[in-house]
Amino acid sequence: MKRPRGPFFLGMLAGAALMALLVSTAGRIPGAWAAPEPAGTSKYSVKVVLENSRVRVRDVTFPPRVLDTGMHTHEFAHVGVILTGGSLVFSESGKPPETVKFDAGSVGFREANVTHQVANPGPTPMRVIEVELKP
Repeated sequence: MKRPRGPFFLGMLAGAALMALLVSTAGRIPGAWAAPEPAGTSKYSVKVVLENSRVRVRDVTFPPRVLDTGMHTHEFAHVGVILTGGSLVFSESGKPPETVKFDAGSVGFREANVTHQVANPGPTPMRVIEVELKP
């Protein structure tokens, strides 16, 4: 027995229309995508893609060969999901820099109130989704 395909295609069309609407209006809604820059000289991009009383989700891109992103402090503990592989250099005051190689799809965790600088010495941008956990 064949299933009717009309509802499926209507759902696909409605989903595509909704995504087009969201993407086209995101730049016109103040604060919809932009997050405050961390303290210091930031040379990476941060976009808040979801925020509610429990979490804040940030889409962070570290451009290639940028070694001075500025020190910043994470207010909340967070889980980082690596979207594009590469290496990042983490620098904390009083500690030697730590270079960590990431594969796409890998996941890491950082506690709240960590002050550090993150640099991308590699030849391609690195993109990370940070899920910050609010108390």
